[in-house]
Amino acid sequence: FYKGFLLQSQERIKRLASIDPDATAKFNQLTGFKRQLAAQYTRPKVQRDSALVESLETQANDCEKELSRTVAGFGEAVRQVTWQEVQAALPKDAIALEFVHFRNQHPDKSPFVQYAALLLHPGSAPPKFIPLFEEAQFDHLLQAGIERKSDYVNELYSWTDRGLIQSDREKSSLYKLIWSKIEEKGLEGIKTVYYSPSGLLHRLNLGAIAFDKGTILSDRYNLVELNSTRQLVIPDNVIRSTRDALLVGGIQFDMDTIQMQDIEESSLATRSISAAWSESGPRLGTWSPLLWTAQEVGNISTTLTTSDFETIIYQGTKATEETIKAIGTKSASPRVLHMATHGFFFSDPDRNNEGPGPGEADPVFKTSDNPMVRSGLILAGGNYAWKHGRAVSPEKEDGILTAYEISQMNLANTELVVLSACETGLGDIEGNEGVYGLQRAFKIAGAKYLIMSLWQVPDRETMQFMTTFYRNWLEPGDGKQATIPEAFRKTQLEMRDRFFNPYSWAGFVLVE
Repeated sequence: FYKGFLLQSQERIKRLASIDPDATAKFNQLTGFKRQLAAQYTRPKVQRDSALVESLETQANDCEKELSRTVAGFGEAVRQVTWQEVQAALPKDAIALEFVHFRNQHPDKSPFVQYAALLLHPGSAPPKFIPLFEEAQFDHLLQAGIERKSDYVNELYSWTDRGLIQSDREKSSLYKLIWSKIEEKGLEGIKTVYYSPSGLLHRLNLGAIAFDKGTILSDRYNLVELNSTRQLVIPDNVIRSTRDALLVGGIQFDMDTIQMQDIEESSLATRSISAAWSESGPRLGTWSPLLWTAQEVGNISTTLTTSDFETIIYQGTKATEETIKAIGTKSASPRVLHMATHGFFFSDPDRNNEGPGPGEADPVFKTSDNPMVRSGLILAGGNYAWKHGRAVSPEKEDGILTAYEISQMNLANTELVVLSACETGLGDIEGNEGVYGLQRAFKIAGAKYLIMSLWQVPDRETMQFMTTFYRNWLEPGDGKQATIPEAFRKTQLEMRDRFFNPYSWAGFVLVE
């Protein structure tokens, strides 16, 4: 009932306002307020104008309420969806699977967070409620003490009972913890699973879970990840017919004042993307170059051009925050936006009970109380702000594009966003609304599909994955072009055959 409701309502109201002449001016005013707030939120608290922030927040809230009252089609945008409507939208060989998590009170134990699934078959039966596991069990599995990241991922997705969790009942694997109880409810004849993760399940590639030696869930089912299964009833009806793409990569993260002043925001790079950051990455250090990004962008550009796409590439010092924020302001956003750079995510500092709390020297991107400021992407010149807490000059952006800033962009014409960066799929977990991070930000901005990563996928493997995906999507096979989900699934299976270990191929997920 609640899950994904605010996200989808906000996305639809934004789209309706953009095509309603009477609401466009008010919507542009709201965007202006939020962009000013974004600039304030990325400043250290001691440098913020608290009176201005309070005023802007009030004006933005009032503006949003007025839009909600007046925009044409608002009632349809915020209406609730029943399970009967979701059921009616299901093909005969498909199910809808809505994961949920909630606080549970048991008379014989302390309160705990319970995970469950709501399983909906085609036909007349109501959803089946399936209790799965307690969050502490799953969190223990995710936090298993294996030093090498690759070994940890490979063990996590293996099919054996590895014993990383030890309870009074049994040792568990991901399959036993999540999927075996769902299969017990009957999945015979099911080919497609529409599912929406919740909480810590956002950190998993469900299709990569092994249920016996050499076989994974993607071998048995076509798994389609949604923000909420309500999307089956209220789909995205925007037609994106353009064939243009914007590729960002080969970024120079170190830039001095002279270089920044010499940049002309309207200039384009020539030709030229991959992965790199987690909470073990730099705090006040610097972001290192991504050596395979130029080849990745070059390969993708060639594939797109062969398929009659017009491509623009920003690289080096041209891949600035100003350039990215300008997307969709003077013309429609590109059909494809591919960004290969470092991604970051910091968990809520108030929830981290281990070690010292955040200090004054820590960047605001680590200490902010807004989860959409604690995740983002690094662009040209971002190293300076990461080290010093401010842009190289007051007239320039700081080179750190936060999720909050992304959510204010206009990507209504963008069918696919690819984030070829590390851990871009992660974000802070807030109640039943799921991930507040880059995934949420790009959906609010209007993108239909997002490809993002769950861990530090190796740079070379990332380049090969992305090159293969675009080829599978754009090059006709069997006389027709594949859909984005079809191409993504085929790519994951090809990469699995090539590399075998999940660490090298299972890090990327597709979200609709």
